Parts: sequence; C-alpha cells; structure tokens
Amino acid sequence: MEWRKLEVGNMSNTRDFIFLGLTNDWAAQIVLFLLFSVVYLITMVGNIGLIVLTITDSRLHSPMYFFLCNLSFVDACYSSVVVPKMLAQLITGNKVITYVGCVIQFYFFLVFVITEQYVLMIMAYDRFVAICFPLVYTTKMSKRTCILLATFTYVFGVSDAGVQTFFTFTLTYCGSHDINHFFCSDPPLLKLSCTNTSKKEFAVFWSSGFNLTTTGLLISISYICIIVAITKIRSTEAKKKTFNTCASHFTTVSIFYGTLLIYYLQPVSTHTIEQDKVLSIFYAVFVPMLNPLIYSLRNKEVKDAVKKVFLRACAQ
Repeated sequence: MEWRKLEVGNMSNTRDFIFLGLTNDWAAQIVLFLLFSVVYLITMVGNIGLIVLTITDSRLHSPMYFFLCNLSFVDACYSSVVVPKMLAQLITGNKVITYVGCVIQFYFFLVFVITEQYVLMIMAYDRFVAICFPLVYTTKMSKRTCILLATFTYVFGVSDAGVQTFFTFTLTYCGSHDINHFFCSDPPLLKLSCTNTSKKEFAVFWSSGFNLTTTGLLISISYICIIVAITKIRSTEAKKKTFNTCASHFTTVSIFYGTLLIYYLQPVSTHTIEQDKVLSIFYAVFVPMLNPLIYSLRNKEVKDAVKKVFLRACAQ
C-alpha cells in the first residue's frame, strides 16, 4: 500500500500511468500468470512454427500460405505487444508504465490489429480468385502482386495507427493516472482525460467503422461469390475439397471480426470496464493462439508439413 501511494504521488511529475490490471488477489494473479504464460507460449510456438513451415516446405510456396505467413507474423507481434507486459504485472506486482511506453504499446497494438484486418481481407480475395477464376489464378496472384498487397496492409496499418495515436496522446491527462485495464487502449485512456474527447471518439468510430466495414464487406462479397461457385460444382467430393480450402480462413474471420465488432462499434461512453477487459483478453491473448491451431487442425497441407517435420526429427 505504501509503495502504491509513493508511485501515485510521483505521477504528476513523471506522467507515468499505473495499470489496475485484472485483479488484486495474489492467488488469482498466480493462476492467471500460469494460464496466460501457457497461452503465450502456444501462440509463439504455433505462429513461428507456421512461418518456418511456409518458408522451408516447398509445397507451401503459394499465395495462400504467403499470406498465412504474414497473418502468423502479425498475430505473434500484436500478442507480444500486450502479453509480456501483462505477465510482468501479474508476477511482480509492478503495474507502472511510462508515458512513452504507453504511447509505444498503444501505437504498435493498433498497427498490428489494423494490419490483421487487411491481411484477412486479402486472404479472402486470394481464395475468391483461386476458386472463381482458377485458370488465371497464377497470373492474378503473381509473386509481385502478393508482395504489393502485403505491403499495402502494413503501410495502411502504420498510417492509420499513427493518426489514432496522435489524437489520443494530444489529449490532456490530469488527476488520476490509474488505467483500469491491463494495457494502454482507447476506452480506459479516454476516461482519464480532462479535456473534451468528442473529436477522438469520432476518430475512433470513423476509423474502426471504415476498417471493419471495408474489410468485412469485401470478405463477405468474396465468400458470397465463393459459395455461388461451389454450388455449381457437381461432384460432392470436389465441393467438400473446395470448401475445406476456405474453412480455416472463414473460422478465423468469424472469431476475429465478431470480437472487434462488439468492441469497437460501440460509443466509448457505453463501454463498461469489465466488458472491455474480457473482450481485450479474448482478442489480444486467445485469438492469436487460435489462428495457428485452426490452420494446423483443419488444413491438410499444413498437417502434412508438420508430420514431415516430426518424421524427419524422429529419423535423426
């Protein structure tokens, strides 16, 4: 308690923030630390493993797996922006983050969340071209085109996140510097501001609305065209095989977008802190872990590549 008073007393000078975190119960903190440590380990092993597989296995050298590699990279990065700091809070009890550290965490988390939306959109477009225009797929999804599309996702993510970070941290923060959350994000930060946040709230709503609507609409159109194309296939086996090439991506999209729609398309004033924390844990901690598991369990080529690695390891 004395340590906390000392930290809060220094806040006005250092402009540091203090996370209130998930719980103050020490036993619960230990349980959460162990749980999130395991989840983070699976996340990193799964995503890095997929990246290594797509690079080393020649059978995975295709546009679909190139974008999957980018998805895994983004998942590993945005999980790493949040989870290590949260684990440190849980095990050490030190919940202080510097003002600069908060800016950096806020910015890079947004970069990777926004980038992921556009990577998923491009993956849907890739499946659309592969299924609806198979004869020109190689031409339309050339190596140069894939690199340009992937570059666009990162450039847009970096740019949009920069604008949102500027709006957030040009606000004035006075009084309490306690962030009722486990990482720096808009809703808890806006509650600490003593200036008018209407412009920032509009910017959040516009940016998240534009990104979710644009990517969600294009993904939906792609899947409508894919479903129509699949219904025209006469062979039941061919239909099943074609659908399976989209199943993993569709599952990933449903989980990721479902969570973000609930989180971002509500006015900040209607958010409850408890709701924010639960949703944030889901999409910042668990979703990055689920994606490599979904692709590994549902995708035959990935499973075959994993088996090949294990057999090679056992043979040695």
